[in-house]
Amino acid sequence: MAKNSRSKTQFENMKYEIAKEVGVNLKQGYNGDLTAREAGKIGGNIVKKVFQSYTGNSYPSERLGDTSR
Repeated sequence: MAKNSRSKTQFENMKYEIAKEVGVNLKQGYNGDLTAREAGKIGGNIVKKVFQSYTGNSYPSERLGDTSR
């Protein structure tokens, strides 16, 4: 299997794994019915996971008391 193809498969697996962890029903194929919040939960957690694997550090969490969201 080519490296690019393997990377894409790993990314797809991670995407579905994270969606399941955060309670978002991600389907194979079209997911245009997801809300921006649901898509953001998946994308945000992908960024955290990639950051952690790249740096070995945990991603900085939001400050306590931050109610901007």
